[in-house]
Amino acid sequence: MSTTTEKLQKVLARAGMGSRREMEAAIADGRVKVNGQVATLGDRIEPRDKVALDDRPVTLRAAEEVPRRVIMYNKPEGELCTRKDPEGRRTVFDRLPRLKGERWIAIGRLDINTSGLLLFTTDGELANRLMHPSTQIEREYAVRVMGDVQQSHVTAMAEGVMLDDGPARFTDVQEFGGEGINTWFHVVIMEGRNREVRRLWESQGLTVSRLKRVRYGNIFLDKRAKASEWVELSQEEIDDLAGMAGLPARKVPELTPDEKNRWSRDKHKRRPVQAMRKPKSRRQ
Repeated sequence: MSTTTEKLQKVLARAGMGSRREMEAAIADGRVKVNGQVATLGDRIEPRDKVALDDRPVTLRAAEEVPRRVIMYNKPEGELCTRKDPEGRRTVFDRLPRLKGERWIAIGRLDINTSGLLLFTTDGELANRLMHPSTQIEREYAVRVMGDVQQSHVTAMAEGVMLDDGPARFTDVQEFGGEGINTWFHVVIMEGRNREVRRLWESQGLTVSRLKRVRYGNIFLDKRAKASEWVELSQEEIDDLAGMAGLPARKVPELTPDEKNRWSRDKHKRRPVQAMRKPKSRRQ
């Protein structure tokens, strides 16, 4: 086997077509072709191969050619972490600035009832490494809990609880105030399994009434991005993320005048979701 070959889903993610998981699903669905033939999972390709996604040619790039942009988005409750929703509900991608020839790739997910920090990048390899469990990157959440929280509950969740998909635990739990049955805590986990924070509290007979992610690695949710707003991260912040992912630093490309204008418009424009528009009344 040639040493120049790479996994197809890795190359597609690097080209900005989506995350590796999304590209694996696209390959499994028969949406990807290599040299005119429908690809299968496990295929490896060379730089000279011709690749198409949904019959549209994909421009293959070497790792060092991929523009590395990262934005921080403050997700409100009620938005989905998906590109399109068949029911027409609003998604996190509806708010993001438009890209030409690239796509935003979400670094992790938040469920519909969870708010807070989401990171998006154009660099598929950066996204994959930051999400991979082996990278062991801290995710911090602010949690409002309903119920009488005892020290024994906190100790159990810190030492580890067996959930239906394996053991899980908080690496840190701090009480942040509140009264009565509604007390706020800050908790830290090292991987992002589905509803992991909620399920850990539920294992102790307690209910999470509010959940907000406030930190991902070294990136804290701050006043730069209010709810439903995004902000582009600085060169220093992006370099720190790359360092945690074990990738070399790379200069963030400057926006062209056209991109600056488009991003400025997108920042202040809320694009409607087609399926949520009210149908026009018919004249009788």
